[in-house]
Amino acid sequence: MGGGEDRNGSGGGRPTSKDVARRAGVSHTAVSFVFNGRAEGNLSPATQERIRVAAAELGYRPDPVARGLRRRRTAVIGLVTDEIASSPFAGRLLRGAMETAWDQDHLVLTIDSGGDPAKEDAAVAELLDRRVDGIIYAAMSLRRVRVPEGLHRTHSVLANCLPEDDSLPAVVPAERAGGRTAARLLLDAGHRRIAMVGGQDDIASVERLRGFRDALRAAGVTLPKEWVVRSGGEIVAGYEGAARLLEGVAPRQRPTGVFCYNDRVAAGVLHAATRLGIAVPEELSVIGYDDQEHMAAFLAPPLTSVGLPHRAMGEAAARLLLDTIDTGRTPPATVRRLACPVVSRSSVGPAPTR
Repeated sequence: MGGGEDRNGSGGGRPTSKDVARRAGVSHTAVSFVFNGRAEGNLSPATQERIRVAAAELGYRPDPVARGLRRRRTAVIGLVTDEIASSPFAGRLLRGAMETAWDQDHLVLTIDSGGDPAKEDAAVAELLDRRVDGIIYAAMSLRRVRVPEGLHRTHSVLANCLPEDDSLPAVVPAERAGGRTAARLLLDAGHRRIAMVGGQDDIASVERLRGFRDALRAAGVTLPKEWVVRSGGEIVAGYEGAARLLEGVAPRQRPTGVFCYNDRVAAGVLHAATRLGIAVPEELSVIGYDDQEHMAAFLAPPLTSVGLPHRAMGEAAARLLLDTIDTGRTPPATVRRLACPVVSRSSVGPAPTR
């Protein structure tokens, strides 16, 4: 039981690349080649595999700080956002970005600006002072944004927002396609009297309505002007909008399906239907948008909703940023639109026959 080394050969400390070299029976340089991405052309596939097996057996992970110093990088990316604390969707986007970065040996340093432009500029300046490898700027609701000062001085990507000057790549939801998806879901259930409730003049409202109209037009369904009720984005907007469409209207004259701007609006529509004695989904089908966590699944009935791809946006933005950092090539200022998947629950049913 003497004072010899433990099984990883490092005296009980964190295993080093030299330990891996000894275990694999190769030079220290060979190990460095494998973990610095220079093995191809320098080492045979069999040698590379032997080194990776030895590293796995020892539990060896390359030191990101030391590797970053050699490559003049910090292995940290910044994420500046406007309202992490107040948005129900922030966690999904952050998890997507953080886990993608972690898989590539990067940490994410996050700053919430509260939507204050001066704080955003200061946040970017602070991240630049800390020499982060790149920055993601994320908004919690889709909109055009002023690009914070300093963002063009490093590798940068936008998530869930578009730059006012079209100067940076962005990853956003495919809102127009989401509107088409919602309309088709109702059309496929046999509905032909379909209304839309909620929304304003923001990008998401405009795009969702545009896609909604696209699908109805393609199906030869007319959307009466008075059946588009742009009443806002809160529960009260859904309640008041639904009352305007449904109260005092004979069953054969009112919509049998309602597409809502978001899940809060849908909650208001469901409340109005309950007060008016209209059964959902037997007499009225309701579809929301956002698939809001801790809400959509707990309404009565549970709400069918078009989900926003917040996690996927975080993943895609981080992947794009890390690829840019690795290659050193600035990607074109293009917009990547991610699909909005339907989450089916119980609020959509076949169109009533009477």
